Amino acid sequence: MDATYRPAARVVCLDPADRLLLLRWRDPFDGNWLWEPPGGGIEPGETPLMAARRELAEETGLDPAAVLDHSVLVDRDVRWNGKRYTGTERFFVARFAEEQPPLVRTGLLPEEQASLDTHAWVAWSDLGTLTDPVEPPQLLTVLGDLVPDGPWRGRG
Repeated sequence: MDATYRPAARVVCLDPADRLLLLRWRDPFDGNWLWEPPGGGIEPGETPLMAARRELAEETGLDPAAVLDHSVLVDRDVRWNGKRYTGTERFFVARFAEEQPPLVRTGLLPEEQASLDTHAWVAWSDLGTLTDPVEPPQLLTVLGDLVPDGPWRGRG
């Protein structure tokens, strides 16, 4: 399968209990499920930070101003909708004062509405218990790189 490079940015969202927001998507091509932080492609003229904030607002309705201007680079290799996407993406962090803030889906495109199943605020220690794959697989390491003083220190 040929690989496509798609510049993208993602947001690791944390609530006060250090739970991570993950979205559960169903691949329209093969029906496989995956959990992933909010995010998506960088549009022409956007910086990675701008894309991260836009994607967060579109996919969750959460305040894009919560996304901090600090990121780490993450190598990705993901299959989605019959294609293989590879490359390096920027992962940002956002902290929210409210525990498990509610999400709205009004900013999603119709195909995203159809593919997004649910969301969950997951304790970092429970990432390994999810029955569907988490993307990226090294999300705990990414979290440690973004927030090195968190309770997950040394666990990635």
